[in-house]
Amino acid sequence: MSQTATGDRQQGTMIVVVGPSGAGKDSLIDFARERLAGSADIGFVRRFITRDADAGSEDHHAVTMAQFEDMRRAGRFSVHWGAHDLHYGIPADTRDQLAHGRSLIANGSRAAIADFLRAYPKLVVITVTADPEIIAERLKARGREDDHSISRRLARSQREWTIDCHHLVIDNSGKLETAGAEFVKAILATVKHDASQTA
Repeated sequence: MSQTATGDRQQGTMIVVVGPSGAGKDSLIDFARERLAGSADIGFVRRFITRDADAGSEDHHAVTMAQFEDMRRAGRFSVHWGAHDLHYGIPADTRDQLAHGRSLIANGSRAAIADFLRAYPKLVVITVTADPEIIAERLKARGREDDHSISRRLARSQREWTIDCHHLVIDNSGKLETAGAEFVKAILATVKHDASQTA
């Protein structure tokens, strides 16, 4: 863990949210964004993604593959990765926000956790899970993939993996309000812990 950043302020924590498609990461992040709106100590990262601005449910910076590559070469990303023919980037200026004591929530990827650990000295990983049957139902409702593709996704989501940092798991199989309240509680606990380090 890093020590103080600017003056006597404790560096903020990057909270990265991961989990399989259909677990409800976007829904939980949107829930928390609404509940925590106006908080000066908490921010939500807007990712750069190589897809149209109106594609998917996430509010993101839409860029072409050529633009993404230019940004990557220029060091505009602190973390970047590819998945399912798309590329994702976390803005490098998130480090400045964290250095000034703000904690940030970012939608991430399990495959990129090692890169997040290298980029951010204070990291909390929150894994969002759900029952496989519920994930399958959610993916079918989206209408983007056939049964074979959904089965492959479910198989990947069951693989074991380990993380060498603070890690929480939230089950989003039931009502969004229940998992959302747990998610917000975890965020606030992280921010409170950061604040206590400077007391």
